[in-house]
Amino acid sequence: MSPVTYADIEAASQRLAGVANRTPVITSRTVNELTKAQVFFKCENFQRTGSFKFRGAYNALAQLSDRQKQQGVLTYSSGNHAQAIALSGKLLGIATTIVMPQDAPAVKLAATRGYGAQVILYDRATTTREKLAQQLASDRQLTIIPPYDHPQIIAGQGTAAKELLEEVPQLDLLLVCCGGGGLLSGCAIATKSQPNQTNSPSHHPRVIGVEPEQADDAKRSFYTKKLQTIHNPDTIADGARTPSLGKYTFPLVLHYVDDMLTVSEAAILRTMFFLWERLKIVVEPTGALAASALLEGLITIPDTKIGIIISGGNVDLQQISQLLK
Repeated sequence: MSPVTYADIEAASQRLAGVANRTPVITSRTVNELTKAQVFFKCENFQRTGSFKFRGAYNALAQLSDRQKQQGVLTYSSGNHAQAIALSGKLLGIATTIVMPQDAPAVKLAATRGYGAQVILYDRATTTREKLAQQLASDRQLTIIPPYDHPQIIAGQGTAAKELLEEVPQLDLLLVCCGGGGLLSGCAIATKSQPNQTNSPSHHPRVIGVEPEQADDAKRSFYTKKLQTIHNPDTIADGARTPSLGKYTFPLVLHYVDDMLTVSEAAILRTMFFLWERLKIVVEPTGALAASALLEGLITIPDTKIGIIISGGNVDLQQISQLLK
């Protein structure tokens, strides 16, 4: 039996009602002309904390036992999941401890602390975040809420696709960025299980995951059917610097996702600035991954309806200005 079902996503949707933002779906005549398709952007950059991560974080924390809530939680994250756990903890009255890399974007560090979390920094080169988290959680009796490999996190993330398909019910393709696979697997489950589609699998939208070329562990895992790992992948898309898919997300991706693609660092930047300039929305590098596959021509399917998850908008402007130089 699947660790995450459409019923779990429906329950998460009810839990998030009135708490998470129902983010807008926007279109662009320019993008439609360029791609010869109808393109619909689900803008999770307008979600609370600036990314889809709030969905999964709140869904997971809301289901903790009273004892777990009283003792507090711990997670590890480069930034978006950190902020999401910190805000969810604040809303639910749960103390939060976040393990973050020293080189995490300053804007994400500041926001995480601003939501009241205790931040513990580590050096990527010398420390494995999972081991540090396990040690701290054991010492402090904290519940670990990992950033992606957790059924309740996956179910929460899947609500983004559920909402998109409720608004645009006859998509032909859904493009989703991939780091650890929580958003991708959750959205794929929602897409393949959406009840207002026909029962024939051929009528469900195709789902394609997109990750950076320099962090292509998920694509290689998808094609080899064996879990591949990259230690500290070097990519501007900091949300995709995960070492591998997880024990939950890997089999879910294999089962529900139709294909995986990768895009270059230059393509990510071009797409990010295109979205800034033409759609007038602030998108972070990871948030531009899915759109990049389409706008860079990796996919060409005219006369179709294509959904794209814009996963976040937490841009470190200092980092971007350095790249521009």
